[in-house]
This record gives sequence, structure tokens and C-alpha cells, in this order.
Amino acid sequence: MTTAPHEITYIDELLADGTVYRRYSDRRQEWRNRTSSGEVHWRDDRGQSGVDVALGRKVVKRTYGNGAVIYGRENGFGRTLWNDGVLTVNKSRLGGRLGAAVAGVAGAGLIGALIYPPDALTPEQEADLQADGGTSQGNDSSGDSYSDWGGDGDDGGDFG
Repeated sequence: MTTAPHEITYIDELLADGTVYRRYSDRRQEWRNRTSSGEVHWRDDRGQSGVDVALGRKVVKRTYGNGAVIYGRENGFGRTLWNDGVLTVNKSRLGGRLGAAVAGVAGAGLIGALIYPPDALTPEQEADLQADGGTSQGNDSSGDSYSDWGGDGDDGGDFG
């Protein structure tokens, strides 16, 4: 990927039933639910649905309802870069707001260059990532944006 990513911000709201309502800057709305195994099932107001799974510490696999797969990489400060060219930024957490402020004042170089996710992984590579880094449950560097659900990750990334 050689072009600059397309940035989409979002804000999460924890609902009374334990699910998350996510509003994106492109006007999309999404409802997310974490299972006991750590997977996040989601559906949006445009008819799409899918499952997000943490593969180790920083890589997220998104499987759409139609079977298509993309990968994302948590980049700190609430930023997740997806291999479809989208950079999602969490504005509901301090990390995302702080990252945006620092990048706006000093340029992206100060908060670090973006690390791109893999274009594809074999099932063996996915298993290796999970074995090396564990799942998002209890992994404090996972970038879990639902850390206030009881997890201990807190960089405000997109997973969750």
C-alpha cells in the first residue's frame, strides 16, 4: 500500500445491555458484542455484519458475513490501520484524542509512523500469532477499546 490511508474516526458508547454502539465519521452506525471467547460480533446500519478476532498482540482479523477477510494492525493512540486502506481512529478514548492532537500540532512523525497490517495470513500464521501473543482477553497491549468492560488494555485501538 503506497497511498495515504483514508481516516475514519469513531466514538463508542457502552449501552446498558453491555453491547457497544459505535458511530463513525462517515455516518455509519454499528452495534458490537464481545463473546466470552473474546470475539467481537458486529452489525451495521448498512446491512453488513461480521466478526473481529485478535490475532496476538496487535493484529486483528475481520471476517465479514460474506466471508471476505481483512486484517488490521493496532498502531497506538487509538489508531488501527486496515489493509483495505482505512485508518480508524477512536475519538471516545483519551488515546485517540491525544494522538489526534499531537499529530495535528507536531505531525504524525512525533507519534510514530503507521505500521501496515499483513495483506494475508495463512491459517498457520494466524495460529502462530495467537500462540505468541495470546488473545485480547487480559492482554494489556492488545489495544482493546472495551477495556472498561474489565480488560486491561487501554490504548483505545479499534478492536473490541
